[in-house]
Amino acid sequence: MYDFIFCFIMFLFYSFCGWIIEEVLCSFTEKKVVDRGFLIGPYCPIYGFAALGMIFLLKQYKNDLLALFILASVLCTLLEYLTSFIMEKLFHARWWDYSHKKFNINGRVCLINSLCFGILGCILVHFADPIVSNIVSLIPADTLIVIGTILLAIFILDIIVSVYVMVKFKLTTETFGKDNTDEISEEVSAKITEKLKEVLGKDSVLQRRIFNAFPNMTAILKDKKEKIENFIDEKEAKVKNSISETQEQVKQSISKTQNQVKKKVEESKLKLKDISSKNCKKNK
Repeated sequence: MYDFIFCFIMFLFYSFCGWIIEEVLCSFTEKKVVDRGFLIGPYCPIYGFAALGMIFLLKQYKNDLLALFILASVLCTLLEYLTSFIMEKLFHARWWDYSHKKFNINGRVCLINSLCFGILGCILVHFADPIVSNIVSLIPADTLIVIGTILLAIFILDIIVSVYVMVKFKLTTETFGKDNTDEISEEVSAKITEKLKEVLGKDSVLQRRIFNAFPNMTAILKDKKEKIENFIDEKEAKVKNSISETQEQVKQSISKTQNQVKKKVEESKLKLKDISSKNCKKNK
């Protein structure tokens, strides 16, 4: 029990640190205070999972900063990509999009973020974790278990409420998107957002929380888009094949006609020669 609570406290601490980083960077970019994170509380779990992953898997490279940098970059980039992919599939929403940045992969990850993850990984494993672990270990076991259990209960409740909001978003997306596949996705997203505000309540704390955290959240109607794109591709392929077949038939028809004309011309020439020859004989 103690080991589990110890790890959870570490996870929560690094999730909170990640939330602070997101707050500072996004507030600086937006030039206003924003409230980041999928959950209601002040923590970003992806940072907590990434931190624990690096601590457990990369501790052996603590004194090899180059290897630590590379492996931390790869590990965190993979985690970020998988998180984006899974959440998009589960909730039909994209939580971040790096398509506007250079060297990105499907808008889910980008080079600059990977480099930052590598630097943070070096700081975490080489410097921060030994200090934080020692501080947490100073807390009496019973006290740590009580505090950790309370925080775990709050965290689980937060997940339940946040998932409820996202399920509402997904259902609204699927229901509203049925008759809007011909519209631009940004327009559909805006309408779905308005509809979701009605579902959750325009003055709802949950509504304000989720849209403050993700003001550019984009609805994903990918399945329908792919079906339409596949249908168009099939039609284009059929048209191209039809045109190709028609062209081939026209070529064959022209070639056949030319051969027939040549044959008729040759026959006419022969007939003319015969007639000319007969006339010459008669004149003699």
